[in-house]
Amino acid sequence: MSGEGTTTTEVAALQERLESVERSAAAKEQQLERYAADLRETFKRERERRHELRRSYMATVRALCNAVEARDAYTGKHAERVAAYGMEIARQLDAPFADDPEVEFGFLLHDVGKVAVPDAILWKPEPLTQDERSLMEQHPIVGWEILREIDFLGEAKLVVRHHHERWDGTGYPDGLAGELIPLAARVFAVADVLDALTTVRPYRPPSTVVEARGMIDDSVGSHFDPEVVAAFRQISDATLDRIRLEGS
Repeated sequence: MSGEGTTTTEVAALQERLESVERSAAAKEQQLERYAADLRETFKRERERRHELRRSYMATVRALCNAVEARDAYTGKHAERVAAYGMEIARQLDAPFADDPEVEFGFLLHDVGKVAVPDAILWKPEPLTQDERSLMEQHPIVGWEILREIDFLGEAKLVVRHHHERWDGTGYPDGLAGELIPLAARVFAVADVLDALTTVRPYRPPSTVVEARGMIDDSVGSHFDPEVVAAFRQISDATLDRIRLEGS
């Protein structure tokens, strides 16, 4: 009998320990579920904050773009069109910034430095004098200085400073050549010239997309990066026309 009693006691003790372990496991599972719920809620709040922050950034960028374009009746929605062209070229190129909003901000803000250029120069229908051209060519540096302390723009500031550099090193403001020019600025250069050629200007009518392609091809290796132009050639005329019409 004594042996049986001992066995019963041991079984009861083991049963109690098992139940204790099960209760502890259940409590830990509930605690983990609470942690997971808290993490989900934190992630949701952070995502909402990021979206709100991005909307705020975009509103700021749009306001700056509007301030620049309001001074030049001929450019219309130039910044939005070149941003759309540029991002399309970046996707064809499979560039690392193809979906980077910072670079898109740079495309939109490329001419922000023109706020410091006098209206008499911006609106002048005749060719600029050498002094006027020298002043106009300061706008990438002015734009860089305006945006320099805005941390969230990051890579965008490189586009603003270098969008008038040329592949052969004859551009401005720093005379960079080849791959020393940031890739985003090389992409932007093609988009910028495309838009300039295919929109109305006070001194000439617009070119067709086919004509613009020919002129861009003629400047491969001098003005433009050959690889960027090769990517640009992959974009259909229909896509380019859609972007132009949507931005008109």
